[in-house]
Amino acid sequence: MGVEIERKFLVIGDSWKTVEPVTLCQGYLNTDKARTVRIRTSANEAFLTIKGITSSISRPEFEYAIPIDDANELLLLCSESIIQKKRYALPIGDVVWEIDEFFGDNAGLIIAEVELRYEVQSIELPNWIGKEVSGDSRYYNSSLASMPFSKWVD
Repeated sequence: MGVEIERKFLVIGDSWKTVEPVTLCQGYLNTDKARTVRIRTSANEAFLTIKGITSSISRPEFEYAIPIDDANELLLLCSESIIQKKRYALPIGDVVWEIDEFFGDNAGLIIAEVELRYEVQSIELPNWIGKEVSGDSRYYNSSLASMPFSKWVD
């Protein structure tokens, strides 16, 4: 079984924009609390990802490459809005920070994620890291598809 161990943070400033981004499009076929089923495309690749329920900062994750044409058809079946974002991958120390700059209904939101080998792994936080939002389900991409950042009241 695959396991994703991930921490999420809000981003401050734009000093992290030092690499070329990849444009991603993703939609959700299922956003049940116990499981999500995601389709993600980039320019030449597509993936089907199934994630289980989150416990602390870990959850089961299974990801499979699929044909891009199939992914584009599956995106049409997604019940919520499609997430549009640019992803910047920055290797720092022994981890890779992925900074997602959202567009569309989530414009203005920038989140940094870092995948860890184990939950208590210590990491150095870059100076552009803001508040940690790992436990706040509003920042899950599956939540942003159904309740976009532009519709938040607080």
